Amino acid sequence: MAAAADSIGTVTESDAPPGDSAAARRSGLSTVQLDVLLSELLTRVGDVTSGRERLRGLLHAVVSIGSDLRLPGVLDRIVAAARTLGHARYAALGVTGPHKTIVGFHTDGLTPEEAARMTGQPTGDGLLGEVIRHERIVRLADVTRAPGFTGYPAGHPVMRGLLAVPIRIREQVFGALYLADKHGGAAFNEDDEEVIAALSAAAAVAIENAQLYQLSNRRQRWFQAAAEITNLLLGTVDPEAALHLVASRARETGNAYLAMVVLRDHATADRLTVEVAGTAEGTFELAGAGLRLTGDALGQVVTGRRSAIVHDLGTATDWPIRLRTGPAVIAPLATTETCHGALIVASAPASPAGYSSEDIALLESFAGQAALALERARAQQDRADLAVFEDRERIARDLHDLVIQRLFATGLRLQSAIHLTARPEVVERLNLAVDELDATIRDLRASIFQLHRFDEDGLHHAVREVVDGAAPGLGFRPALTFSGPVESLVPERLRPQLLAVLREALSNVSRHAGAGRVEVSLRAEADQIALAIQDDGVGLRSEESAGGLRNLRVRAERLAGSFTITPVPDGGTRVEWRVPLPGAEPDAATG
Repeated sequence: MAAAADSIGTVTESDAPPGDSAAARRSGLSTVQLDVLLSELLTRVGDVTSGRERLRGLLHAVVSIGSDLRLPGVLDRIVAAARTLGHARYAALGVTGPHKTIVGFHTDGLTPEEAARMTGQPTGDGLLGEVIRHERIVRLADVTRAPGFTGYPAGHPVMRGLLAVPIRIREQVFGALYLADKHGGAAFNEDDEEVIAALSAAAAVAIENAQLYQLSNRRQRWFQAAAEITNLLLGTVDPEAALHLVASRARETGNAYLAMVVLRDHATADRLTVEVAGTAEGTFELAGAGLRLTGDALGQVVTGRRSAIVHDLGTATDWPIRLRTGPAVIAPLATTETCHGALIVASAPASPAGYSSEDIALLESFAGQAALALERARAQQDRADLAVFEDRERIARDLHDLVIQRLFATGLRLQSAIHLTARPEVVERLNLAVDELDATIRDLRASIFQLHRFDEDGLHHAVREVVDGAAPGLGFRPALTFSGPVESLVPERLRPQLLAVLREALSNVSRHAGAGRVEVSLRAEADQIALAIQDDGVGLRSEESAGGLRNLRVRAERLAGSFTITPVPDGGTRVEWRVPLPGAEPDAATG
């Protein structure tokens, strides 16, 4: 039984029925299919897991790029997230400028050595620009074999695989995301494309928010600057201080490299003057330069009272020096009645930054406030001049009606007293006293005439302008004094000679003296005019070393006058130019 049981329970391959071998084969096939199914299931699980990780990474990237409102920081976060999500070695975000050209890049993945070797960046003229110009996604296994490939800039790393996705903000393409060389040497696939496209959509929102935040900050800064100008309008306005304030606030608020205030000379109508020109480092050498008002970009702004944008300020007009900048805005300093000139802000040379219509509108509003400040300053100056004029009229009237009449009456009494004495010494003294009174009356009448002359074209004004013009070269303003009836006694033909002498003497002091103080005095005496310039500088080794001062001697001799150079005991030099007035000596030919 046991043997029988054993034989029954044990089945050998020879004892098995013929159909049982097929069942065994089916059992082995089922095992193979199960392995395949399990492998496929594991692959799909891996894909799902990878997809979840990518989705989690995408969500994390969206949160990350939305957490910063500074535009440069947002762009850096976007390009770093794109490289991570695309499993790429390199990533870049190209920012577009005018005419859909690439004006700047934010990169991620470049080593310091690779970045140092690059001497230039793509401009978007070739394949990279296709993404922006045609607003389409580009995915290539080898970019170097693409028809539109134009080569790499000098020092640029060689890259093969490319995935490029445009970043579109409403109706405008802001730029594009570029991924290169996927890890492992694989080509970018549709999944990569979908993820980066989703990231670019989120990036567009973050960039727009950052731009709005940036615009809000710019508006606030311009409004604060305009409020400062408005506060200036409420008090006494110093024209020079107002101009410097306008230029400095325009440069700081507009993040500009250079700011200038150019004013129109309303007397000549065809001249402009650069009143203020400054950079972050200090005063620019254009300050004080004179320009002609022509039909160039600057002239059109001043005459047409409409703002203009130029790509380089050097092309805006014929500057007296070589000038090169980045994009610049020229806004008119205009009120409802007149245009006083222009306010100019310019970015640094080779700067990709441009100016939007919003920037122009803010600058125009600020320029309007600045024009009001200038107009108020001029109105205050006119009122001050009028007050001075009225005061001078009152003084002149008092001198004529009271002082001169009393002196004249005193002279008459003295003359009548001469007949009452026979002593010669008394007669002589009385005659001298009468002569002195006559001379005093003549001086007073000359002074009255001078008080009546309140003309900006007068000699006083011209001399002050020359002295003020020497201040930048000296580093300080020379002290100036007048003595005697300068306006009435100095004839028109002598004035150009006098001003030329003063200008040349001050220029010589500025170049050679190293002075810390300069005193200018102009005296009108009975028979001559005397101009003296004294400094506390290093002095002159000899009269011949004065160089240009020899011209001053020639000018004096041509006018039958004299020119002297004398050392100052405490250090320094005194030069004095004297010429006779008409009637004192025969006229000489002017030089």
